Amino acid sequence: MLKGWMKWLSCLLVLALGLLAGAYGWLHQPLDTRQATLDVTIEPGTSSRAMAQAVVDAGVQTSSTLLYAWFRVSGQSRQMRAGSYEIPPGTTPQRLLKMLVNGEESLRSVTIVEGWNWRQVRQALAKADKLKPDSRALSDEALMARLGRPGVSPEGRFFPDTYAYAKGTSDLTVLQRAMKAMDQQLAQAWQQRQPDVSVKTPDQALILASIVEKETGKAQDRAEISGVFNNRLRIGMRLQTDPTVIYGLGDAFDGNLRRVHLSTDNPWNTYTRAGLPPTPIAMPGKAALLAAVQPAPTPAIYFVARGDGSSHFSATLDEHNRAVNRYQRGLK
Repeated sequence: MLKGWMKWLSCLLVLALGLLAGAYGWLHQPLDTRQATLDVTIEPGTSSRAMAQAVVDAGVQTSSTLLYAWFRVSGQSRQMRAGSYEIPPGTTPQRLLKMLVNGEESLRSVTIVEGWNWRQVRQALAKADKLKPDSRALSDEALMARLGRPGVSPEGRFFPDTYAYAKGTSDLTVLQRAMKAMDQQLAQAWQQRQPDVSVKTPDQALILASIVEKETGKAQDRAEISGVFNNRLRIGMRLQTDPTVIYGLGDAFDGNLRRVHLSTDNPWNTYTRAGLPPTPIAMPGKAALLAAVQPAPTPAIYFVARGDGSSHFSATLDEHNRAVNRYQRGLK
């Protein structure tokens, strides 16, 4: 009798060891994805059983029941997260579980560049990989209303940075994050403003920062360029800055700014109109925001590009004219 029980126990032990060996091998054996990276989207509230089925439905050649059993036996099935995932060739069941538990979503990114205008931001969003184009059919007015800023121009309102997103994310979500980032950066800059700065509101600071962003060729000139514009605003002198004129021309600008453009009035022509334009003209970065409210102390009210990215600053019109002759006309 004892020998019979020993025989049965031995058989059970061998079977158990075989099952354990098989399970261990399966856990460390790459899942069959037919040599392709597979996409799987797990919606919030999906059960672990449904997650296993979603993986199989995405194209993984295995048993959903086996996957579900592994999720449950691991003790981590309640920790698996919703999201958009990529399952590359070579992924094992063990690695798959880790991805789902850690929420290792397949992320893309889109970059908003300092100095870009709103049209360029829209173009970048339209080209972004796997970003849901919910804003494409919206007018600027409708889009800003969706973002909670009805009646506000989108120009200048989105902070230049690189934004990561999961596949299938709405571009409105990315814009919401970029807008919140600009709000935060502008608020921080405004708190650090100099007491005698010429701009009187955060919105004015944003507009001036966008002009400084477009006018700055070299970083070391940024604060002095802001100083020139602050001086002009303080004495009531027109800003007379080409980037605002170019912005006002829109699609009509062919890359060549002509004298007639400077005299043709529009809301952004700072040659024909005093003060700041009605909206920003670009997306300013952090340095430009700070420069707008922390201008360098300077007597200069003029500057001209030297041709190497830097600027020459002048306190008088005579000095400025000499600099224009030297750097723009090649005259001694």
